[in-house]
Amino acid sequence: MTTLLSSSTPAPAPVPLSTDWTTADLVDRFGPMPLWRIRFDPPPGTATEDDAVAIWEREKRLCELVDGTLVEKTVGARESYLAIVIASLLAPFAREHRLGIVLGADGMARLAPGLVRIPDVSFVSWDRLPGRTVPRTAFLEGGPDLAVEVLSPGNTAKEMERKLDDYFQAGVRLVWYVDPEARTVEVFTARDCSTVLGAAATLDGGAVLPGFTVPVARLFEELTPKPSG
Repeated sequence: MTTLLSSSTPAPAPVPLSTDWTTADLVDRFGPMPLWRIRFDPPPGTATEDDAVAIWEREKRLCELVDGTLVEKTVGARESYLAIVIASLLAPFAREHRLGIVLGADGMARLAPGLVRIPDVSFVSWDRLPGRTVPRTAFLEGGPDLAVEVLSPGNTAKEMERKLDDYFQAGVRLVWYVDPEARTVEVFTARDCSTVLGAAATLDGGAVLPGFTVPVARLFEELTPKPSG
C-alpha cells in the first residue's frame, strides 16, 4: 500500500524571520498547499505565537505556526467527525485508568519556541503536566504523548512529513495518521517506523495507552452510506 509519507525527505532547516518570502519559498516549506491556508497578515516569516492566539480568539480559526508562518488547519465535516470519535474513545479510557488528559483540535501545543502544532486529538500523560493538573495556559508546553492527525485533501505530503519530524523531535511517543479515504490508520512509533492498519486490524495504544484497543473498522463505520428508510 502506498503511504503518504517518505522518510527520506529531510525537514527544511529553520529560517530567520523575514518579510520577503515568495510563493516558491512557501511551496518549498509546505508543499503545493492551497494558498488560502497561508495567512498573509502578518506576512509569512514574521508571525508569532501571539498572532496564532489572536486569530483564534478573534476569528475562531486554528493556525499552526511554522517558520514564522501561520498555516490554517484544514477543517471538514468528515475530519471533525473522526476526531470526535477518536477523542470520545480515548478520553474515558484515559480518565478511568488515571493516565492523563485528552485534548481536542483547539489544544495548541508549543513544541519549541516559535513552533506551534495543533493535533486533531492528543493525549498527554499526567507526568508531562506541571502539578499533574490541566494547564490554564494558551499552549500545551512541549509535545503530547500521542498526536492524532486526521488527513484531509488539503494536506500535502511535505507538510505531514514535517509534522512527523516536529512531533518526534519534541518527544511525542506515538503518532496516528488517520486516512478517511483509504480507511486506514498509520501508526508511527518513531519517525521512520510505522505500520499501516486496515479495516480488519485492531488499533492499540501501545506503551502510551496500555490496554486501549479499538477495531479500525469501528472508526470509519459511519462513513458508509446508509440505506434509505
